[in-house]
Amino acid sequence: MQGTYEEYFGFCATPFGRDIPVTELMKSDKWNEMTARLLHIAKTREFGLFTGESGTGKTTALRRMAAELDKNRHRILYVYDSDLTPRNFYVETLHQLGYKPRFYRGDAKRQLTKALSEITQEGQIPVIVVDEAHLFSHEMLEEIRFLLNLEMDSKSSCSLILVGQTELRLKLKLQIHQAIDGRVDMRFHLEDMSHEETVTYVKRHLDRAKCPREIFTDSALQVIYDYSGGRPRKVNKVSHSCLMAAASQKKQLVDDYLVKEVIVSELEV
Repeated sequence: MQGTYEEYFGFCATPFGRDIPVTELMKSDKWNEMTARLLHIAKTREFGLFTGESGTGKTTALRRMAAELDKNRHRILYVYDSDLTPRNFYVETLHQLGYKPRFYRGDAKRQLTKALSEITQEGQIPVIVVDEAHLFSHEMLEEIRFLLNLEMDSKSSCSLILVGQTELRLKLKLQIHQAIDGRVDMRFHLEDMSHEETVTYVKRHLDRAKCPREIFTDSALQVIYDYSGGRPRKVNKVSHSCLMAAASQKKQLVDDYLVKEVIVSELEV
């Protein structure tokens, strides 16, 4: 294939790329609700639990929340580590706050407590966001309980947001984690897009790229929905692959046959 599929179809941008600004993304009602709830937790110094399957758009909602928060009022600390330990948690948050972490875990814990208190006294709200929390060990969840207990029963010194896949909800329901589960102020589960939302999602992204005409047939969009289950990440992947295949085969339309061909040859392993 000569050139790119963007050139072939006359796009002004890549319609399903990862670098699309969150303000230009198509938002489902569920995604908008998650964003609104995230903003509420961030502004009120509460503890929120947000779950959803991989690829549903949780991290994108976090990006939107960060973009909408007043940077003068909020300090966002984003921790993402699939094998997070308590010490690594304190080291990472302190680094993001501009502190040199103490070596011993207990010292780093006290250092973070003091740092959060100082930020609060300066009129800012620390917003601690921990992603991939479904992978937490019991030890790490106990450290989360420590953060929640910093101010005993008074107003917390920070907002705390745990984000993870569905098993996070089930893990917190275990008796051993009852103390943490009982402290959750808000829970939200991000569901997949409906068929109608998926179709709108694909068309919205094509419109953003200044697509000059219809490219995906209705039957193709149905197969995309059936394959993706309405998960944005999978919709992006299959749509991107179909456009590449159509351009390489000099086709002007993406039909259901081409989508199935791409799924079998490229996406199913």
